[in-house]
Amino acid sequence: QVQLVESGGGLVQTGGSLRLSCAVSGRTFSSVAVGWFRQAPGKERDIVTAISGSGDSTFYADSVRGRFTISRDNAKNTVYLQMNSLKPEDTAVYYCAARRNIFKATSSGAYDYWGQGTQVTVSS
Repeated sequence: QVQLVESGGGLVQTGGSLRLSCAVSGRTFSSVAVGWFRQAPGKERDIVTAISGSGDSTFYADSVRGRFTISRDNAKNTVYLQMNSLKPEDTAVYYCAARRNIFKATSSGAYDYWGQGTQVTVSS
């Protein structure tokens, strides 16, 4: 069983930065692709970014490209989401997800395991 634990959420002002972490256990880390999703109140859960098992392929939603960076440290079994130039519209619960495949995916249905979520709030 794969377990994911997110950390790093919080309250930040517009233009600020946060770094989220997702610690993954229970499976060979390099064999899983990881994605970050977010869900704002009353809205669907949307893909933010994803990274392949090797880390050499990434995807970014248009709304975050150039501001957010996903990375992974396979020695630490951890994926990071560096979020810069945050905007109020980035406010959401952020979820880390993993899939039993080395290739990244953008659909939530493609992911097999989910973390509990971490709240990110950007004040204006």
